[in-house]
Amino acid sequence: MTRTRRLNLLAATVALTLLPGPVAAASATPDGPAATAAPATAAEPFCYGEPSDPKADISDLKARFRPSNWMPILQEMYRRRWPSGEKLAVAQAGDRYWGQFVDTRSFEAFAESMMVAIHEETHMWDLDPSRTTWDVRTAAWINASRQARDVPLHGGFPRREILPLINDRLSEDMDRIYLRDRQQGGYRLQGVLAELNAGLTGLPAVTVVQEYIKGVGASNARDIAATNLRYLLLYLRVARDRYPAYWNKIKNEAGLRELVLVQFLRTAYWLDRSAPYTGKLGSPDADRITEANYAPANIAVIEEFTGATVRRGTDRHCTA
Repeated sequence: MTRTRRLNLLAATVALTLLPGPVAAASATPDGPAATAAPATAAEPFCYGEPSDPKADISDLKARFRPSNWMPILQEMYRRRWPSGEKLAVAQAGDRYWGQFVDTRSFEAFAESMMVAIHEETHMWDLDPSRTTWDVRTAAWINASRQARDVPLHGGFPRREILPLINDRLSEDMDRIYLRDRQQGGYRLQGVLAELNAGLTGLPAVTVVQEYIKGVGASNARDIAATNLRYLLLYLRVARDRYPAYWNKIKNEAGLRELVLVQFLRTAYWLDRSAPYTGKLGSPDADRITEANYAPANIAVIEEFTGATVRRGTDRHCTA
C-alpha cells in the first residue's frame, strides 16, 4: 500500500472522530490519575519522559495470539513494553469501535495495526464529550501518569491559514488531507492539538513493537508526529502575527502553555527513540520536517508562547 493511500485511509477514520460536537464512538471510561504539572516557564529544566522497555520478551504473547484474545494480548504486550499503552487500552476497553482499527490476521499484522488503533483510541478518549467541548476546551491523553483536562482553546482560526508558511513538499500528502480539504482545513486549534496528540501515541505504539512490523501500515508514524508538530508551530506563528487578540488570549492560559510545551518535548522524545527505524516507521522526510521545526522562527514562537527555553542540540526533549 502506498504512503498516500495509507494516509487517505487514516484520514477517513480520523474524520469520524474529529467532527464538532459529541463523539458517537467515544465510551465513558474512568479517568486516569491526574497529570503531574510540568514547568511552564524557564525557571527549572524539565525533560519529557515515560517508561518503556522495547526489549521486554513478548514471544509468549505472539505464540498465544488468536483473533479472539487480542485485547488481553494488547494490554499485556504494552504492560511489558509501554505501560502508557496498557493504561489507554484499559481505559478504552469498552469502546465497541476498537475492532475497526485492529488487524487480527496475525501477530505481525496486529502489531502493525497499533499505529492506527492507538491513534484512534486516543481521539476517542480525548474527544469524549465529558472531557472536550469542541473549540471551547479540550483534553489529551499523554501517558499513564499525565492527562491534560479542561484546556481552554478560545476557538481560533481555520488551520488552512498556515499553508503560506509551508514552502516545501515534505508534508504534501498530509497538507492535502488536513489543510487543503474543505472540511479538515476549516478545523481550528482543536483539530491541530487533537491530531498531534493522537500522532504522539500512535508513534510509540509501534516503536516498541517494531521488530514485528513487516508491512507498510506504520510506515509514516514518524512523519505524522513531525508534521503535526509543524502544524502547531505554524499555527502559533499565524496567531501571533495575524490574530493578536487571540494570541493574547491563548498565551494567558497556563494550561494551554503547559500542554504545548509538553507536546513539543514529547515529539522530540519519541522521534529520537524511533529514529533507528526510519524506513519502517517513517520516511527520511520526517527528519527533514523536524529540522524545519527547529528553524529560528519556530523556536522563537515556542519559547515566546511557553516562556521556556528549549534545547536545540542534544536532549531536545528537555528545556534548558
